[in-house]
Amino acid sequence: MIHVKKILYPTDFSSYSNQAYFHAVGLAETYRAKLTVVYVHTPESGADKAYWQGQLEQVRPSNPKISVSHVLLEGDPAAEITRFAADAGIDVIVIGTHGRTGVDRPVMGSVAEKVMREASCSVLVVKLPRGTDGADPHHLAQ
Repeated sequence: MIHVKKILYPTDFSSYSNQAYFHAVGLAETYRAKLTVVYVHTPESGADKAYWQGQLEQVRPSNPKISVSHVLLEGDPAAEITRFAADAGIDVIVIGTHGRTGVDRPVMGSVAEKVMREASCSVLVVKLPRGTDGADPHHLAQ
């Protein structure tokens, strides 16, 4: 039997990461697990940390039985996500991806790919359904 008690949902507030939110919440409900929502602030984030903390705090499951906490980290997203997951004893990371391959994928690789390679726990990588436009604002999970 799989034991999932702690789920980490990293977000960048894109429709790609918001799609993963629904999977993270579903897992939290199914396993009665704690959900941690994390955002990694970088200098390129375009706003100060207080703004992102406010955005982060708005991500809450509609089911009040799901225990949720919010963590704002700073640094390289993939490195910070994997470090936090290891330190916090996370059982599974649920992360969104653009699903790009080949020349469409940046040379450095995606955050999701790096997390999948480096994490010490299981990683569920979620992409938008085929044919879905990633710019569609109706995919926001807040």
